Amino acid sequence: MTHTKLVFDPFSQEFFDGPYDIYTRMRDEAPVYYSEEYDFYALSRYEDVAPAYRDFETYSSARGLDLATVRKGEISSFKSIIVLDPPEHRHMRRLVSKVFTPRAINDLREMVDAQIVRFLDRVDPAGFDMVQDFSAYFPMEIISEMLGVPEEYRTRLRLWTDASLHREIGQIEMDEAGTDAVVEAMRFYYGLVKERRDNPQDDMISKLIEAEIERDDDQPPALTTMEIAMFASLLGGAGAETVAKLVGGAPVTFARFPDQWAKLREDRSLIPDAVEELLRFESPNQYNVRYSMRDVELHGVTIPAGKPVFLMLGAANRDPAAFDEPDVFDIERDRAGRQSLAFGLGIHSCLGAALARMESALALGHLLDFMPEFEVDFDNCTRVSMQNVAGYESVPVRVRTRLH
Repeated sequence: MTHTKLVFDPFSQEFFDGPYDIYTRMRDEAPVYYSEEYDFYALSRYEDVAPAYRDFETYSSARGLDLATVRKGEISSFKSIIVLDPPEHRHMRRLVSKVFTPRAINDLREMVDAQIVRFLDRVDPAGFDMVQDFSAYFPMEIISEMLGVPEEYRTRLRLWTDASLHREIGQIEMDEAGTDAVVEAMRFYYGLVKERRDNPQDDMISKLIEAEIERDDDQPPALTTMEIAMFASLLGGAGAETVAKLVGGAPVTFARFPDQWAKLREDRSLIPDAVEELLRFESPNQYNVRYSMRDVELHGVTIPAGKPVFLMLGAANRDPAAFDEPDVFDIERDRAGRQSLAFGLGIHSCLGAALARMESALALGHLLDFMPEFEVDFDNCTRVSMQNVAGYESVPVRVRTRLH
């Protein structure tokens, strides 16, 4: 029995360093956790988190997805799809989903593979950083290629995304550097959309300019320049961060469970399963914040209307009530039952999930060739301190020469 007070602080070093011990206590001791310091509630059990993602009428996204934004409730009149509830969300989702059909994603395979090879070819097997030398780069190149972002701006956009998500210990609000980064990114995308209106290309932004959306108000059916710019900014950030963190942290997980890398090396048909298990085991997105639209009673606790509610998908993905031996990394795990919540559920499930899975699977395949045996310098691995996002900032790796 532990006698220390349970404290869940998503802006603490303890959280940034890996929150799984905290998650265990939350599920066991306070499945509906209340933070006195920050005045929010948090759900950590799979049985509560999964339905909450589907219940947009109770847990609304319309005030934002992070604590600072939800508490303020000051969403711009120019809304991104991730802060829309139906019916507006339904119309926008139907439109942008056309860009992410299985056929459209499959058509990108050759380009995705080429970008992965391009960056892996630059890596020194004698010693490199899986994140800083590889995984931080190719996902941004891929989503930028899709959007039509000129090459000279891609690194800048990646750094702007990182600045907007970065949080120091105890920092809830975005700092000046983060705010400036958001403004600069939006200014860039707004300018690019305007340019594509005058000079269409074979890219996603041009396709969104041509598309029409069904609306419930008297607004014109075409998307505005700001709406397209906001969607492009969302894709540019989320589309790069998930894969960068998933692939960047994969060597750490496989080094801790070396038998799983050996299995993958022997049977590459397990690569899609390995991607799913990586997503479950250490989800790049650890939580989303919602706004309670009504009083909710769960486990003897009442969540009042008008409160921020953390949906802890990272905790739900390690819930022993949903997954057998959840703290064991097992690429052959039976997936017939519960699905990972790494990409969310319901209306806000990740639009780019299929693309992220394809990128990650192709990257793992090339890494199996490049580093069939490897060592991770655990002492010098460092994690990011970011809002919503978990993963590694640095993962030093050395390829080991095979003796057989």
